Parts: sequence; C-alpha cells; structure tokens
Amino acid sequence: MKRKLFTAALALAAPLALIATPGFTQSAQENFTGHIKGDRQAPTRLTQFVSYTCSHCGHFENQAWPILKMGYIQPGKLAVETRHIIRDPVDMAAVLLAECGPDEKFYGNHEAIFRNQDEFLTKARATTAEQRKRWISGTYAQRFQAIASDLDLYKILEPRGYSRSQLDQCLGDRAAMEKFAAQSARDGQTFKIEGTPSFAINGKMVADAYSWEDLKPKLDARLKDNQFK
Repeated sequence: MKRKLFTAALALAAPLALIATPGFTQSAQENFTGHIKGDRQAPTRLTQFVSYTCSHCGHFENQAWPILKMGYIQPGKLAVETRHIIRDPVDMAAVLLAECGPDEKFYGNHEAIFRNQDEFLTKARATTAEQRKRWISGTYAQRFQAIASDLDLYKILEPRGYSRSQLDQCLGDRAAMEKFAAQSARDGQTFKIEGTPSFAINGKMVADAYSWEDLKPKLDARLKDNQFK
C-alpha cells in the first residue's frame, strides 16, 4: 500500500502545515536532485521518492535496500537515486539530519533513520499538545530542535560521529530547509506523485508499485530489456 501524500497517518500531523507551503520562499532553486548510490553511468536508474514519516517507506527501505545494494547496485546493474518527499515538520527535521554533513554520509544517515523509524514514530504519536505546540512556534531552528529532542532523533545521529552542536546547526539551516522544501514540491508536481513510496525508472514513473514485491518484477523486466539494447 502506498502512503497518500496529503493525508497524515500520524494523528499528530493533522493540524501541522506542510513544510513546502507559504512561509518558505521559493528562492531556493538549486539544482538538487537526489543522492545516488552506484554507477552514475549505469544504463538503468531507479529513483525512489520517500518520506521519513511514511511507514510503508520504512518497510520498503528495511526490506529492499539490502537486496538492492547486494544484488543490483554492487554488480553494476543499476544506480539508485533517493529523493525526499516532505509532508510535515517531522519529515523536515529528519531530512535536515539525514543531509547533515558531507554527501558521503547521507546513505548511512538515511539507513539509520529508517532503522529507527518505528521508535520515533511511536514517540511522535505519544507526544503531548504542549510538545507539539513547540514544533510550530519560535524560530525554525527552535522548532526542529524541539522535534529532534522530543523524538530522540539526536540519539540516532550522534553515534554516527556528530556532536549535538553540529546537528543543531543543520536543524537551523534555513537555506537547506528552503532547498529541500522547494525540491520536494517540484518533484511532487513534475512527477505527479500522489503517495509514498513512489518509484521511477529512467525518469518514468512506475505504476502500481508500492512495495518491493510490486517493484521487483517491473525492475527486472526493465533490466532485461536494457541487456538487448
């Protein structure tokens, strides 16, 4: 099942405005696309559009990512590109942490966040109204630092070599917030993404693929076709 984009499965998310809405300017027009794992010149590229608060995305990542790395990326069959779909403030906090530091740290951060998704979503559902109020008031740095503190997101990233001050700096990076929010909005419109996870192969959206079981036969068929071109 695909996680619909603009309906919040988290009860707490309902009153929270989407990040990629007014309040952020559209001045961040950097050509950020996504993070690529594997040979950039591979004839086949799988693009995955995922949200850190989407439980279906977490299931896909935890099930399929080891298979993709060992069976597809390492043998050079394809490259995988990961793009963010940002639907709410918790998503944005997680994105800012996943993107913290140099590019080569991204996929380790990304995997760590999804490995701990059940725990931080459980904490999110248990937060009080007073806690959630802090998530939508104050400076953006204060908001995202409050989310990271309440959901123990710091504890996910600190073992990866980050200090609390480094993570706070990333959580307060307004330019990064604008960049990722703008990219998420553009991807949603350009690819007509209705839910997460969603997938594209060589830039063409894959219909009716919401899980590894759905995606694998379509991906294998495309790889087989490419062998004869």
